[in-house]
Amino acid sequence: MRNRKKGNKKTVLTLIGFAVIMLVFLFSVHFASSGNTDRQRQSLEKAIQRDVTYCYATTGRYPKTLDYIELVYGLTYDKELFEVDYEIVGSKIPPKVTITQIEGTK
Repeated sequence: MRNRKKGNKKTVLTLIGFAVIMLVFLFSVHFASSGNTDRQRQSLEKAIQRDVTYCYATTGRYPKTLDYIELVYGLTYDKELFEVDYEIVGSKIPPKVTITQIEGTK
């Protein structure tokens, strides 16, 4: 009887240990995924700023639209993951760029 209790106790402890390891793994995957999205957003922001600056340096004016940057400078990004608001402020003032993650995406 005593050996049976020890066996049950070991099984329970093994299952609890396995569950804890699985939870740690799932949390790690989730945090790695959200960190990757943050890096993608930062990379997109830098790419847009680089293209806007290059356009101004070579032409003396800022791009009028985000479509122009995509067409002329080859900007690409995941449009299902990010929404980019590109707002012209003035002819000699850099455009206001706001990048937001689309809800429901990770």
